[in-house]
Amino acid sequence: MAGTKFAYVKNFELPDPLLPGTYILLRLDGHGFHRLSQDHDFVKPNDERALQLMDHAARDIMHEFKDVVLAFGESDEYSFLFRKSTTLYNRREAKILTTVTSLFTSSYVLNWPRYFPNSSLKYCPSFDGRIVLYPSEKEVRDYFAWRQADTHINNLYNTTFWALVQQGGQTTTEAHATLRGTVSKEKHELLFSRFGVNYNTIPERYRKGSVLVREEVAGHEPSGTAESAPAEDKCATSGSGAEASEVRVEHTQGTKKSKKPKVQTHIQLYHCDVIEQAFWGARPYLLE
Repeated sequence: MAGTKFAYVKNFELPDPLLPGTYILLRLDGHGFHRLSQDHDFVKPNDERALQLMDHAARDIMHEFKDVVLAFGESDEYSFLFRKSTTLYNRREAKILTTVTSLFTSSYVLNWPRYFPNSSLKYCPSFDGRIVLYPSEKEVRDYFAWRQADTHINNLYNTTFWALVQQGGQTTTEAHATLRGTVSKEKHELLFSRFGVNYNTIPERYRKGSVLVREEVAGHEPSGTAESAPAEDKCATSGSGAEASEVRVEHTQGTKKSKKPKVQTHIQLYHCDVIEQAFWGARPYLLE
């Protein structure tokens, strides 16, 4: 089109650079997943297969974009934190948002048969996305604390709701009415007194969500094979929370001038607390 009389239309394409020196946080949400979960018979209140599929797609994002250092997932959403210094696509908002969203969606569809071998997709799932910029470490940490608190609140409600329906014989309308106006303590008591369920023993994946971290590893040789989570709790929280995950060791070579050694990293999946200081204190490089 260059050099023709039609080239003027390119002037309507406005630049959309993201503010430099800020943290880029990209969040994806499943579009119409309430219907999708019903039509594909997801297990209630939590479907392990669906959550593992989300983790797989998120891991693919982190393998493709090395500037994503942390991701957090719950239900049908995932949040990705980019290095503050990233210059990916010259920080063009539309380019980053559309590429990450489309790759996540395609990975979700491509890997569906791996997690749902007996349930073919009836139609195309989709995700919407947004980018938010945060000026300092405080807002970034508060963002992830907000998402993890939301995970707990939603899961406690859903766990109690489906216990009332599946074990208590209530209709969905009756279960909603039973829980209307209740606080956390009352839901805990209802679960334990009526169904013998201690909420604190429910798997951490459901209570705390999924945390994918780009871990720095010293002296690790690339193998391209799957590895188990280390015995020592590298998440540095009160919960163990580590889960076996696919490992690809990645290398970042320093320049000849700087003579910095290769930085080896792998992506580790945890289900642990990201609200307290311990998680962040063990990984200062995430917010550098």
